[in-house]
Amino acid sequence: MMAGMDILTAIREYFSGPEVAIFHKFQKPPYGGGNQFLLALTGELSRRGISVGANKIGKETKVVLFNSFEFDRNKLEKGRKKFAAKMIQRLAGPIGTYRGTDDRVDREIWEWNGKYADSTIFISDYSYRKYLELGLIYKNPTTILNAADPAIFNREGRIAPPDGTRRIKLIATAWSNNPKKGGPILAWLDEHLDHSKYELTFVGRTEAKFKGATIIAPVPSEKLAEILREHDIYIAPSEDDPCSNALVEALTCGLPAVFRRSGGHPELVREGGEGFTGESDILQAIDKVAGDFSTYQAKISNPTLEETADKYLKAFGLT
Repeated sequence: MMAGMDILTAIREYFSGPEVAIFHKFQKPPYGGGNQFLLALTGELSRRGISVGANKIGKETKVVLFNSFEFDRNKLEKGRKKFAAKMIQRLAGPIGTYRGTDDRVDREIWEWNGKYADSTIFISDYSYRKYLELGLIYKNPTTILNAADPAIFNREGRIAPPDGTRRIKLIATAWSNNPKKGGPILAWLDEHLDHSKYELTFVGRTEAKFKGATIIAPVPSEKLAEILREHDIYIAPSEDDPCSNALVEALTCGLPAVFRRSGGHPELVREGGEGFTGESDILQAIDKVAGDFSTYQAKISNPTLEETADKYLKAFGLT
């Protein structure tokens, strides 16, 4: 049963289908960013009184949002043939670029878009441009950045800004242990960081080896938010990440970011942090943000969940 659904709604949806159906292989958190965002979006739409259900289309379903390739294709196809709901595909990626593989999965996703979708939502302009570079043109594209659930990820009770009386607390998080999530440069940073001035924490999964950093295994979202609020600056080292949900969560908790100039990071951070290209300039970027912390924090401007939900409803044609 989806978040926010009461018994009467569940009964109605069993027979008639939800107003908005989200096709995705939902997992219990902690899990990947797409899963986290779609849970947050589900909760926000439900709070607005919109009937939202998972992986089921009925006669009252007006919109189906199917996520990339992570859905039951047979169930979607059967529902599409039987009911006349608007079909929208949500796309991250390109998957091949992000995973460092070939583009076979991306071309299969593109074929599904042509067969099933009426329109397409990209999670960043970076993602849209990269698909164009592959020669993959999708139906009626628009871009909507991810957002985090403010009931979990917020600034309430976060630590006071660094004032020179303590070490500055850096943090990075990742669900995947893919090296492109930035494990190698975090290990380098751990070795070369001035540990008299900074401390480094990593939360999640990685194959990188650390010497001085604090390592915490994956934790539920509520605990992760608490840990984020206990830190000052977020390190976003991933490569070709279309719209990092980990970065979104950190920004929403009030952490300025030091981010790799790659993927969708610049679209999320804007003036709320400093970019770097690699080992040559990451330390300088950290020092720059630390030296003017309050200014960078004040310029954090990533979208709220309310703003993002408004854009989804517009794309759905439900406003």
